[in-house]
Amino acid sequence: MANIKSAKKRILVSEARAARNKSIRSAVKTSIKKVDAAVAAKDKEAAQKALTAAVSQIGKAAAKGVYHKNNAARKVSRLAKAVNSIA
Repeated sequence: MANIKSAKKRILVSEARAARNKSIRSAVKTSIKKVDAAVAAKDKEAAQKALTAAVSQIGKAAAKGVYHKNNAARKVSRLAKAVNSIA
């Protein structure tokens, strides 16, 4: 355990940030799974709605620095490609 006051604060702050990041990542993964489920069911309308929600969540995560912008762009691109593949 740290003895220095600033080190103690860093531990607390890093734990809080890690918890926030984990929550955001989990929400993004859940939204991606919803899109994938709609694509698997070949429900174009549900997939479009889920895609809109997922893109929003991924964008917010990237803006907060949880995901790198290229990582976020790749996720969005893959989801859009999957939704557009529904005939």
